[in-house]
Amino acid sequence: MSTPGPLAGLKVIELAHIMAGPVCGRMLADMGADVIKVERVPDGDASRGFVPPDIDGESAAFMMMNRNKRGIAVNLKHEGGKDIVRRLLGKADIVIENYRKGTMERLGLGYADLKIDNPGLIYCEISGFGRTGPLADLGGFDLVAQGYSGLMSITGEGPGRPPVKCGPPITDITAGILAAMGVLAAYVERLKTGKGQRVDTSLFEAGITQTFWQSAIALATGESPQPLGSAHPLNAPYEAFATSDGWITLGASSEDTWRRLPPALDRSDLLDDPRFALNQDRMAHHTALTTALAETFEQRSTQDWLERLAAAGVPAGPVLSIGEMLEHPQTRAREMLVETGHSRHGSGATLGFPVKFSATPASIRSGAPTLGEHTREVLAELGYAAAQIDALIAAQSII
Repeated sequence: MSTPGPLAGLKVIELAHIMAGPVCGRMLADMGADVIKVERVPDGDASRGFVPPDIDGESAAFMMMNRNKRGIAVNLKHEGGKDIVRRLLGKADIVIENYRKGTMERLGLGYADLKIDNPGLIYCEISGFGRTGPLADLGGFDLVAQGYSGLMSITGEGPGRPPVKCGPPITDITAGILAAMGVLAAYVERLKTGKGQRVDTSLFEAGITQTFWQSAIALATGESPQPLGSAHPLNAPYEAFATSDGWITLGASSEDTWRRLPPALDRSDLLDDPRFALNQDRMAHHTALTTALAETFEQRSTQDWLERLAAAGVPAGPVLSIGEMLEHPQTRAREMLVETGHSRHGSGATLGFPVKFSATPASIRSGAPTLGEHTREVLAELGYAAAQIDALIAAQSII
């Protein structure tokens, strides 16, 4: 029997779709919160349409983002639907929303309205650019946020090459994690004062948060860093190299690890080269350094190099495909691939929770809800009689 997570007892209403908001909701749900996902009528969260791939007609993307949540489908254009959401929010600890600016206020569901009856409510808003500033009215899209935040200017093979987005929707995912951090900090404050507050973050700020090193360089030098492929902007050698059968990542960036590297490669001559004596020298002669290392790494297999470097105490690793990562023993040992049930499709694999608790572990208790799967259950908990629920269904206010 699973142990309730550290957030057991918290009531969270997720009025969010696609990714950033659902990431926040998923993080809280995995830690034990009761997260009720409110979807629109008639189609639900837009990510239900992100197919292929699908599992028996259900979007794999939606299922990944919405496990451990209960789901209801409500038409907010109907007064009956709005009344349901008002009742939910009147009893909630946390609400997560990622509608465009002003949408919740027009529905009478803005923070100023809700805190009157629920002063302890923590009201989390996730948007493209935040609720203030000249871009506050723009919608939120990961690709656009990666461009605005500078991420695409530092991602790619090198200067003069086309800009490249990070492979995953990094601003969506980071914004969801930042939002989860924010609402939990607000919850700690509520424990002390009894008062809730608004929590406001964005994809734009999530992208900026990923630029710590590059922003430090720009602020110190007045020059914007350029893309470096897999290299590090401050240390060398710290990047990926081709081997005879694949790729290897090398993290010999400190002086100590650098001195151990050339002997492990049978290239002790590199230690005598004044161009590579210190990190600042290696950075100044980066092309010469990487050329010498690339010629060497191509001579042996990835596994051969990994064994040699491990014996020498030099940080290194393979470049795994996603499939290889999912099958790796470390992934399994850290329970980052787990099985969970689904009401329609039975058991299936999903990613695990990335933080481990010794006393109140997070758990994956259920798969993503089908559209409106828990509507009757949740409305009954709110005090709706069966006849009232039937009438709301007939009026198409709910599914």
